[in-house]
Formats: sequence, structure tokens, C-alpha cells
Amino acid sequence: MRFIKTTLAATLLASVSLTGLAAAESETWTVIYGGNVVGDMVVETDDGRSFTVDYEYRNNGRGPTMLEEIRIDEDNGLPVMWKIDGNTTFGNTVKERFSVADGIVSWTDSTGSSEVTLGDLDGPTIYVAQEGSPFALWIYANALMQDEDMSMPALPGGTLRLEELQTVTVNEDDVNDKDVTAYALMGTDLDPTYFLMDDDEFFGVFTPDFLIIREGYEQNLEMLNALATDLSAQRYADIQARVAHDYGKPVRIENVHLFEPEAMALTGLMDVVVEGDTITGVYTAATEFDDDAVVIDGAGGTLMAGIWDMHGHVGQEQALLNIAAGVTAIRDMGNNNEVLADLIAKIEAGTIAGPRIVRSGFIEGKSEFNANNGILVSNQEEAVAAVDTYADMGFWQIKIYNSMNGDWVPAMVERAHERGLRVSGHVPAFSNANEMIEAGYDEMTHINQIMLGFVLEEGEDTRTLLRLTALKRLEDLDLASPEVQHTIEMMAERDVAIDPTLAIHEALLLGRNGETRIGTVDYIDHMPVGIQRSAKVAWSDIASEADNIAYRAAYDRIIGMISMMREAGIFIVFGTDMGGAFNQHREMEIYEQAGFTKGEILRRATYDMAVYMDRLDELGSIEEGKRADFFLMPGNPLEDLKAIKTISMVMSDGTVYFPTEIYEEIGIKPFTDIPAVSQP
Repeated sequence: MRFIKTTLAATLLASVSLTGLAAAESETWTVIYGGNVVGDMVVETDDGRSFTVDYEYRNNGRGPTMLEEIRIDEDNGLPVMWKIDGNTTFGNTVKERFSVADGIVSWTDSTGSSEVTLGDLDGPTIYVAQEGSPFALWIYANALMQDEDMSMPALPGGTLRLEELQTVTVNEDDVNDKDVTAYALMGTDLDPTYFLMDDDEFFGVFTPDFLIIREGYEQNLEMLNALATDLSAQRYADIQARVAHDYGKPVRIENVHLFEPEAMALTGLMDVVVEGDTITGVYTAATEFDDDAVVIDGAGGTLMAGIWDMHGHVGQEQALLNIAAGVTAIRDMGNNNEVLADLIAKIEAGTIAGPRIVRSGFIEGKSEFNANNGILVSNQEEAVAAVDTYADMGFWQIKIYNSMNGDWVPAMVERAHERGLRVSGHVPAFSNANEMIEAGYDEMTHINQIMLGFVLEEGEDTRTLLRLTALKRLEDLDLASPEVQHTIEMMAERDVAIDPTLAIHEALLLGRNGETRIGTVDYIDHMPVGIQRSAKVAWSDIASEADNIAYRAAYDRIIGMISMMREAGIFIVFGTDMGGAFNQHREMEIYEQAGFTKGEILRRATYDMAVYMDRLDELGSIEEGKRADFFLMPGNPLEDLKAIKTISMVMSDGTVYFPTEIYEEIGIKPFTDIPAVSQP
């Protein structure tokens, strides 16, 4: 697959404003991820009213390919026709249509078709494209700028809001300075989208590690990534100031049942006292206290130690949401090392809320398909040196990725173990799981990475989407076959753990267009409209009934494989690779399908993870002397695991948070009331 469409010219138009200025024929934006150019976006117009957009990038062997046709109303800038064809990051076919004709507004996307009469709309209303390219931001911005408060009702729902942030000086080829304006677009998602305008022209989109910028201005990458980081950090710092409760005195949580992980049972009613960041006492309920503690009434609910998400790639946008979901610790499995270090520093300083983070050192081989995190290497010497770099930086383990040369892995593993690091990872392309187990992996990452070895043909390249689409071949896999059983036996004998990431496989294999994904049904109605919409979009391209059957059968084989691994004594860790939070709750639920009891699941996500991560002296259970990381839920998760989704209070490192307050800040409808709090 190509990275850049070299046959196309540059990105937008010299001026596509609604003021009648002349329009250029075409203009290009460069797409940069992790400091590397991975694609581009080309926009063409003849009249400044009708546009074609060609957008594509590839990172880690995958990415979207979209071709758009858009026409806007010459008076108000609202779209009146929008066609989008292409494929999503994971290959789902896109055929989105929007039109305004004969007084009817109609649209079709991956969730289905709808229409509304123009007369039924409450004034100007803007359509939000489900799979629109970044150029959609210009469409929205130009329409919203004509509204006095830069706010407008949106279709299919919600409200779009535009906020002007600040002037940003960029330069072209390190020579010519230009002032552009940074904006935030909000309303249909959890987080703002930060982008740049040059007067009426679209200039770029920027995040902490991703940039789409007008051609010629690529050298502004570091400055704009840093600006996105700062804007996001300030937003979350402001939220933190409003929702974090540091009472400055002891806190007592009364009338709660504790989840006791070793017994996998609930205690009778208890009271828990916290001073600073430490649990200083656990008492039978109704114990009389002579103190000046702040008292939180648990009202007979369940108090449980904080959950671990064992497969994160943590960003600022996910940190607070995980706290609200009771996920107080995350093992990061690969990141921009500088960005992650900055995030950890902010969390530890109390500037923003976030979980404890344990770092994994991401090492990837350079190729046309490589991911763009961590350290990229070109030979074995560089690969071994990368291991030393992570050991010197105090990382917990290394993670080996798809484009690594499998022949270099034994030397990497040997050095990692010499330096006291564990080794986890994918199966490098053109290798198989057995080879990595023999090389000394301590943990395999993703269940598909193991199972593909049973169905791939020699020479097939898993650096592409094949590592996902080939899963449908599992339909015919016999789990009782000697080949499968040999791999399970190898893992058990060598004490190799597995990080299956089942929730991501459920979404990939069972998601269907127009159907709310099963993993989201318990909370999706509480989410902004954009999140609700995306939950009805398949990830995979289910092109036929045969594909539908094959993908569903593949999921069943995966659950069967996990069940066999459990019975064989292979240690299974619960992680999402989907940002944690609500997805971590779903990850935990799925393991009931593989034979885990509710008590085993709760223990594995808390106590067992603390043991595995060598943190049991401070985390994993609610005991005197341990860190104050736990959460309160009104229900009993031993009766129904869904109780972990309705959390009324979280304590992280001694700071109290009420998820209801957090959710109200970021546009989620709360799930519970705030517990009664009594202050002396």
C-alpha cells in the first residue's frame, strides 16, 4: 500500500471563503504520525462551493482511505450534498450519502438511513459526517462562524460548538512566518478537536502525536504537537480543579461491603479510614470514632480495589475517564516516550487526574508498515541497544512489534532478561508464536497473534490488515488438533502469560453496521451522539453472509482457545488496547464466556494483577497500610458484573472523585447519585 499519493497535487484552495474570493484548483495537506509522514489529503475545487477530497494514510499497516464529494450552500455554507466512499482503518466499506432536495434532508451512513423535513428543523442545522475527512472541519467552521454564538444544532443529533482559542505563529520552510488561529470544535464527542484556520481557510488539525498540516508547513510539527498537549492538559487541569476532592483531613467511607480478593467474597459491613494517600484502618461498621474525619456514606454498597487495564496506550484524553471507571492503574504497552513521561509527571503532581502507569518499552523494526511509537530499529545491534535504553530509563518490560525481524528476538530477550526486564509482544511478521515462546517471551500480546500461526500460509504478511482479516479462517480450526495443543503446552510449561485483549476481538469479529456493538449496550445511551453513532459501525468489512458466519465462528474459536488456556494453567491478564474505562469493564465481562467465575474475574483484575506487577505491598486489596486506590458501587458485582459500570465514588491515591461530576463535565449522562458526604 502506498503512503503518499504522489500522482496528486497539493491540498485545499488558496481561499475557499464565502466572501467570493477566487479559488485555486487544488491544495495538499501532509499527514504526520509519530514524526513520520504517513499520508496526505488533497482537496480540489473549481468554484469554492463544490469540492472533491482524496484522503489516505497508513500507520502500522492500516488507515482510512476516503474519497469525498461535497457541495455547500453559497449563502450559509451548510452542506447540501456530501458523498463519501472508501474504507475505514480496519477495512469496513464506507458509502455515506447526505443531501438536501425538495425540502427533505436525508442521509445514509453505516448505521442506516434517515430523513427529516426542512420545516421540522429548528433553524439552521448542520450535518456531521460520520466518516468525513479532516476537511469536514472547514465545512463546520465556515458555517459556525456565521452564527453569532458559533453554535448550531447538528444532524443526526447534538449541537456543534466552535471556540476560538489563540493565535499561533507558524513558518513555511523555516522562512516566512504566518499567523493562524487555533479553534476547538465540540459537541458530539467527548473531547474537543483542535484545528487551525488561516482567516477563512482550513490550515490543519493537530493532536499530541498526529498532525495534518498544509504542505510546506511540516516543520511546525513539534510546536503544534506540544500546543495540542498543552491545550488538552489545561482543559483537564481545569476539570481536575472542579472535580478532585482533597479534604485535608481523614476520610472515612462507612457502611460498605469490601470485596475480599483471596476469598473472592464480600465482607460484612465495614468502615474504611484513609489519611493522605494511605488506608490507615479497616473496621467493623458502626465502630465509634472520635475524630474530625469527612464521612462518605457507602449505603451498603461494595468497595473494591482499583482495576488494572493491562493493555493501554495512554493519552491525556483517556486518563480522567479511566479514573471515573475505577481503573486506577494501567500498564502502558507502547507510546511516544516523551509524551508519556510528561503525562506521568502531570498525574503524579496532581495537575490532572489519571491512573498509575507502568511503562512498557515499545521496539519496532523499520519497514514500510512500521508503527511509529517507541524506538524504531534497523538491525539487531540497534534492537539490543533499544533494550538497554529502556532498562536505563526504568521501564518494566519491553514490547516487540510486528515489523521486528524475528531473527533478532533471541538476542533482545537475552539482553532484556540480563537487565531485569520482562519481554512481551506481537509475533513478528513471517514468524510464529512457537518461535517467540522458544526465544523466551514472558507474555504473548493479543490472542490473534497466536492463533494466526495455525491458519496463515508461508510468506503471508501480518504487518498489514491480514493479521485481522485472516481471523475468519479460524472458522475451520480444530482446537483439539496436535498443533494447537502443542502451543498451549509450550506456554504452560514455560510459564508464558497471555494478554488476549478480548474486547477488541469482540468488536472486530461481532460488530455489524447498524447494530449497537454488544460491548457498549449497557452504557451507550449515556454517551454523546457521536459515540452512539460510532457504536453502530462495524470494524471489519463483512462483505457476504459467508463472511458473517466465518467471523462469528472465529470469535467462538477464540473464546474456546482462552478457555483451554485457562484450564492449562496459563496466566491470563485483562487488558483492552481500547483505552480502558468502559471497555475494561467489558473486557472483564467477556471472561465469563471462557469459564471464569465472577469472583475470579474481580480478583484477576485487582489482586492478581498487583501480584503480577510486583505491587501487592501497596495495591490490589483494601488493607491497612496500602495505597488508597479503590472505588464504590451501589450494587454487588458477585451477583452481576454490570455493577462495576455504575460507580458512585473513586479514590485514587487518596483523592476523592465522584464520577457523576466527571461525566457532567465531559458530556456523559451520569449513572449514579453522589454519595452523602458529611464534613465535620
